[in-house]
Amino acid sequence: MILSNHNTLSRPLTDRLLFLVLKVSAVITASVVLLILLFLVSESLPALNKIGFSPLLTDSSWQPSSGLYNMVPMIVASVMICIGATALAFIPGLASAIFTVFYAPVKIAPFFNRIIELLAGIPSVVFGFWGLVVLVPYVKHSLLAGIIILALMVLPTIAIISARALSSVQKKYIDGADALGMSKWGVITKIAVPLAGKGIFSGVILAAARAIGETIAVLMVTGNIVQLPTGLTEPVRVLTANIALEMAYAADTHHSVLFVSGLFLMLAVTVLVLVTENLKRLN
Repeated sequence: MILSNHNTLSRPLTDRLLFLVLKVSAVITASVVLLILLFLVSESLPALNKIGFSPLLTDSSWQPSSGLYNMVPMIVASVMICIGATALAFIPGLASAIFTVFYAPVKIAPFFNRIIELLAGIPSVVFGFWGLVVLVPYVKHSLLAGIIILALMVLPTIAIISARALSSVQKKYIDGADALGMSKWGVITKIAVPLAGKGIFSGVILAAARAIGETIAVLMVTGNIVQLPTGLTEPVRVLTANIALEMAYAADTHHSVLFVSGLFLMLAVTVLVLVTENLKRLN
């Protein structure tokens, strides 16, 4: 009886401590993001004050040694690879989630999930080596090689989050559709997927955010030539690869412009997150 009273009295304090820990953790997380953004802005200001924003889009080429800083080819390549990889990974990722939730035998589903999680944990440099040895001989160092490699890298993200979204659909809706005589495929396409749409879309956005920020694997397979892509088999350079390649020797304005690239990438991810949140509110 005394122990029971002691537990009853200690619970409010425990709850308050837990709330405090969670609150402090949230503040720290938000502060870190804000500090990173402020750091990027402060490092970008010297270039923006000296050359302005317009030359970053209108200069004839990217030749920092000559004072030319056109980032448009790298921005276009980054966006194309991000969109292409996410689109290519979406169907197999969603199909994997549907198989796991609705078709896989009970004993097979956990094993299949472990395989997908293992794929998500493979280091990007391993994907890059595989692409360099297996993929590049067929499609060359190119935009297409970057899209395929990134599609393989982001596919587990879409698959895992989509599976969780599908699993969270309330069983009463599934049972109701079964009672009406709908086929399993009809239940999946007409009931489960629409109800899990928000979660699936969140997985797609998260995959896109990873794709646009990936560096080493893309650097290894795309050829790293700064040019507007005119076809899938053309070599390109993305913003992340450009930062990795040139930061070691960049100085002064060149150094600052690379931080502008980083600022653009962070803003792109922020836009993706905001779009997701706004769409959730609309639905």
